[in-house]
Amino acid sequence: MLNVTLTGTSGMMPLKNRWLSSCLLNTNGHSVLVDCGEGTQIAMKCAGLRFKPVDVICITHFHADHISGLPGFLLTLCSEGRTEPVTVIGPAGLARVVRALCTIAPNLTYELRCVEYNGFAFRTDELKITPFPVRHGVPCLGYRFDMDRAGKFDPERAKQNNVPMKIWSTLQKKGAAEFEGRLYTPDMVMGPPRKGLRVTYTTDTRPTDSIAENAQGADLFICEGMFSDPEKLPRAVETKHMIFSEAAAIAKKAGVRRLWLTHYSPSLSEPEEGLSAATDIFPDAECGFDGKTIDLLFDES
Repeated sequence: MLNVTLTGTSGMMPLKNRWLSSCLLNTNGHSVLVDCGEGTQIAMKCAGLRFKPVDVICITHFHADHISGLPGFLLTLCSEGRTEPVTVIGPAGLARVVRALCTIAPNLTYELRCVEYNGFAFRTDELKITPFPVRHGVPCLGYRFDMDRAGKFDPERAKQNNVPMKIWSTLQKKGAAEFEGRLYTPDMVMGPPRKGLRVTYTTDTRPTDSIAENAQGADLFICEGMFSDPEKLPRAVETKHMIFSEAAAIAKKAGVRRLWLTHYSPSLSEPEEGLSAATDIFPDAECGFDGKTIDLLFDES
């Protein structure tokens, strides 16, 4: 299972009922936070989420509404007793920006590791994190999160490969094992990998091929919808943002299961009123809101 919670859905500035855009993914007690603007800690508290399990922080870009809350968040991890390393992923220049921000967050109780995007995928114990470039006024990244799922245990395969029954469980749960001088590997007892889970997150961008490619078949696609009104398209183009219909068109092209809109303009006080601009194109579009959450489960069909 992969839990996803939108902790904030506002762009540019926090509002009385809407914190700045951020998102938390949690699985097996480990969390990944996407963006950390002003008020992210309050947004997480309001959503009933814990700080200490956050192992990775993914920064989309260096505009203040996406990173200015980082020093306070890092200090809160200290006060929560965090001692394990924390990894921050972001565009080129990340180390310099984080170093500057940390002048007001000195003496952290854990190692802070900065990983700058260079066409790589990053792995945690549970997730494969793939950053991808999008098109904004500054270097900006979207993120794809994949949770793989191993194949089913196949006893007939194990017997055909003469795998001793004593290590069947080890190969299923722990990987390769040596027994009586011979090395056995999981592929000797497991069927082909099954369909996993995919979440794709992107804000602050014009539509790009990279978004549709990385959202392909996603169980959940979280995409900015700065404006709902089609007449705002020239403004979206000027500021390199998206309107609802553009996000919906990407969701349709990518064949995702559901679309959550986020990163609303402060002028968009009631996003639901303009949702039809998205659902007319992609019926499974929903307006995100602070605290909106979902448990994504593996498909057993």
